[in-house]
Amino acid sequence: MTERFLAEGNEAVAWGAISAGCNCFFGYPITPQNEIIELFARELPKRGGVFVQAQCETATINMLYGAAAAGVRAMTSTSSPGWALMQEGTSDIASANLPCVVVLVQRVGPGVQRVEHAQMDYNSVTKGGVGGFKNIALAPASVQETHDLMQLAFHLADKYRHPVVVVTDGLMGHVVEPLELKTLDFGPLPDKDWAVKGAGKHEDGKYREIGPSYHPLKDGTYLAYLEAFREKYRAMDSELRYEEYRMEDANLILVAYGYCGRVAAEVVDMARERGLKAGLLRLITLWPFPHQIIGDKAAQGCKFLAVEDCMGGLMVDDVRMAACGKGEVHLADITFRHSPAEDGMIMPGKVLEEVKRLL
Repeated sequence: MTERFLAEGNEAVAWGAISAGCNCFFGYPITPQNEIIELFARELPKRGGVFVQAQCETATINMLYGAAAAGVRAMTSTSSPGWALMQEGTSDIASANLPCVVVLVQRVGPGVQRVEHAQMDYNSVTKGGVGGFKNIALAPASVQETHDLMQLAFHLADKYRHPVVVVTDGLMGHVVEPLELKTLDFGPLPDKDWAVKGAGKHEDGKYREIGPSYHPLKDGTYLAYLEAFREKYRAMDSELRYEEYRMEDANLILVAYGYCGRVAAEVVDMARERGLKAGLLRLITLWPFPHQIIGDKAAQGCKFLAVEDCMGGLMVDDVRMAACGKGEVHLADITFRHSPAEDGMIMPGKVLEEVKRLL
């Protein structure tokens, strides 16, 4: 029997991970994602899993490294300041070809600043962390999608033996909507015969070695190590995901993700009611990025409006590169909140005014 109830976005993170078979969680409390830690603390021990509240985010990411090396499904969650502290450890995990999931519930910056929601970690999520590694980044826009993308994140992490980041924000983390618990099947995965379990637990009776180095490769060269990563990233490009809404005849395409994607969808409907041909490209993966469709639409003469809750625009730079000078690119950013003095959200009415101006 399917279970359905009201849940916060942060709770959907934990329920989605549990549905995916995650049995190890390591975390450190930080607003606005503490509900994730609270639910794991309550539910994982009851299911025979492991919950550890670490002493800091640096410890957390290294504990995750150890669990991932053992081949179990494991994850952590944090907010923007903690994400910064996890960069070295996440780079080491990527270097060692280990699968895990990191959930980032963004908040305003730069620096620690206040705890209000924002979308200010786009570049650090999508442009490569310490050491230049890349990771698939999934950006849900509802409670149900958060639950479902958590399961996809674990599948992709195992498929590519690589960290996967699920990116939300303080608003998406606290929105309350119906949630249906269900286990999703994304297909078969390779065996984890590389996992460190002790010689007695492997059929060949040999120990396994995991570490951020290139010496286990057949020819033992650093070049081969880098080439292997290049091929992995090329394969990850196939995981591109996005949603098109009323784009077929659009003259202006809004590009957004997360809660801004929901705002943009409402703006499109409001614009259409006024005879304005607007559409929406909602990102589900922040990386890989939909360069091709934006380039194609730009070549057809479309304009673009990036809607993102940050200062001066981050995602908009990728939209500009994809448009390649063939279509106008504009920005609705944090200044499109009601007032700079308020801690509100970007609202449809103000974005609609920009759509009317552009069209």
